[in-house]
Amino acid sequence: MNQTEKLLMGIENILSVASNLVQEVDGLKLVEEECQMLKEKLFLKQLTLSEQYVFALVLDGHSVKEMQGILFKAENTIKTQRRNILQKSIASSMKEAIDFYKRTTQTSSQNFTNYHQEIFQKLVKTS
Repeated sequence: MNQTEKLLMGIENILSVASNLVQEVDGLKLVEEECQMLKEKLFLKQLTLSEQYVFALVLDGHSVKEMQGILFKAENTIKTQRRNILQKSIASSMKEAIDFYKRTTQTSSQNFTNYHQEIFQKLVKTS
């Protein structure tokens, strides 16, 4: 086997390894997306239905007073639910909770929008 043949075999070997690495990276990307979806589901499952309604309204930028009118709940009830959302998201502010939620749903922003709309539609139906 001459030098050229050895070089060609080496190049084929390198290309084969590179191809395998590309496949591994693709597999890892899928795993990462699945992990992001699980984080989203975990966050949402922690919230009660009432907390989900409040959170959907927070995402729309509603104040506590506006939420009172929409949800027909006392101010203290809404504040308690907001506090519970903060605790469950390990956030110190509602902005931080929203950022946390958006980070956990970054690979599925369409799911975020769909879920938000779904919660808001349920809210409108029950009002």
